[in-house]
Amino acid sequence: MTTSDVSLSEELLRLHDWLTTATTNGPVAVITGKNGDMDTIGSAVALAASHPNLMAAGLHVGRVAQRMIERHNAPYRVLKSTNTGWPKQLAGLVVVDAAAPDQTGLVLPDVPLCVIDHHATDGWSLGDEDLSLKWDVRSTTEVVGRYLLAHAPQALTPPVCEFLLAGLVTDTGRFRHADAGSFSTASMLIERGGLDYQHFIEDMEDTTMTPSDRGAVLRGLQRADTTEAGPWTVLRTTAGTLEGKVASMLNGLGADAVVVTRHRNGSTRLTVRAPRSSVIAGLHMGEIMNVMAQSIGGEGGGHDGAAGWTGNVDPIEAETAFIDAVARTPRREVNS
Repeated sequence: MTTSDVSLSEELLRLHDWLTTATTNGPVAVITGKNGDMDTIGSAVALAASHPNLMAAGLHVGRVAQRMIERHNAPYRVLKSTNTGWPKQLAGLVVVDAAAPDQTGLVLPDVPLCVIDHHATDGWSLGDEDLSLKWDVRSTTEVVGRYLLAHAPQALTPPVCEFLLAGLVTDTGRFRHADAGSFSTASMLIERGGLDYQHFIEDMEDTTMTPSDRGAVLRGLQRADTTEAGPWTVLRTTAGTLEGKVASMLNGLGADAVVVTRHRNGSTRLTVRAPRSSVIAGLHMGEIMNVMAQSIGGEGGGHDGAAGWTGNVDPIEAETAFIDAVARTPRREVNS
């Protein structure tokens, strides 16, 4: 066992001790990031499966995660952003895949807190009773999967393995941004869950797009334009819905970065992507979104190859701030 392995094992043991204490004292809510993507939902549902006093909950559920919840009839409680009905005897909170409190979209109660995350940024202020596991991995489901394997292997049922694997697959961009640890975790989940990977992927990606959805995606693609941002080439467009799908499709066209802007009801959202080659050369979408939040307000963050920002800012101003941040990022020479 390497020093790194020992350190991670010790962290998992501290997580187990924290969860054991909290669940002994009462119910514990496992709170997801407000974007409701598959990584945060998969992490929460899987972790909650390890103890009856753990309950997965959050503000929003994305499309892929909603299908997974319905397919497996998984327990997940959708909360209100105001007047949230917390249990009276709430003994603790676990927050998964959220780099700061505002990324939950909730006013969190003052109870012992555990944060499990993998983002580059960190906006949490923790007390003596709190715990943070922030690993340099590609998805939060990797942390949860390793915890369950070490301390609650009985929870790694086929449905739980599917939730964890779905989070890993989506957060790595179908393994385009994976590393050795990602593949190791995926292999463990496939083996423990007895999963047929091809069948699993087909089920996960089996989305029926309405004519309206197809039209929205096509219009987003048709509006795409190229902008030079210092040493980088950026593809930019606007979309009223399915921004993530539009961004992912544009991300395969060879530009250094992609930004899709949505403006609705006075709120602007940027969805950004970058291929692995750009990440290696120095672009980090999550850090750029965080810099934007600090400079023009709003909330931003995410991963190196995929991130987002939301704020009450004019869409042109927001897009310009993103392009400026990209332009100020030096490009590293990468040996081929």
